[in-house]
Amino acid sequence: MVAPGKLYVVVVMVLIATISNSVSADPDMLQDICVADHNNVVKMNGFACKENFSASDFFFTGLAMPQPTNNTLGSIVTFAHVLQIPGLNTLGVSMARLDFAPGGLNQPHTHPRANEMLFVLYGELDAGFITTANVLVSKTIRQGEIFTFPMGLVHFQINNGKEPAAAIAAFNSQYPGREDIATSLFAATPPVPNSVLSKAFQISYQEVNAIKSKLA
Repeated sequence: MVAPGKLYVVVVMVLIATISNSVSADPDMLQDICVADHNNVVKMNGFACKENFSASDFFFTGLAMPQPTNNTLGSIVTFAHVLQIPGLNTLGVSMARLDFAPGGLNQPHTHPRANEMLFVLYGELDAGFITTANVLVSKTIRQGEIFTFPMGLVHFQINNGKEPAAAIAAFNSQYPGREDIATSLFAATPPVPNSVLSKAFQISYQEVNAIKSKLA
């Protein structure tokens, strides 16, 4: 018979192991490597493995340098996921670089398939996410600091400083996905009916159309 104290430890260890296994965003791989074949017409949960591969399938330089931020939002996200690095297929990890002009915003969005950790390279960002109970969890993060965004929750970052800022994001999915809230609602194809948006946001049809024209 297991003593009560030892039984408690065993139960806790089993729970920890169960939780650890359940938080993985992508399924575990069943072979050493499975380099994505982007040209394969077979559609599956992930990508088919291509027969011939090289070191270049595991290599990417896209996060090395800052990217231009001269757009409406004053920010740009450069992903390094399976579409850029075929060798990430089945590995369950990916990254991104975020560059911000002063005042730049990485607009409210979600990643439906991954948790995110954000590491500030330089500058200062105000970062936050909103829980399903509509609670805003936010913090100012600076060079060398990290903030975490749970899978599927709406989150954002904004550079309220006077200097450019940059950060590196890590995801526990080879292809985390991204859904920008404003773009998804006001620039969908076919469009979301004006009646839905007007009632949801308590604005007029004219205001809905004005927003749609800006995001088209």
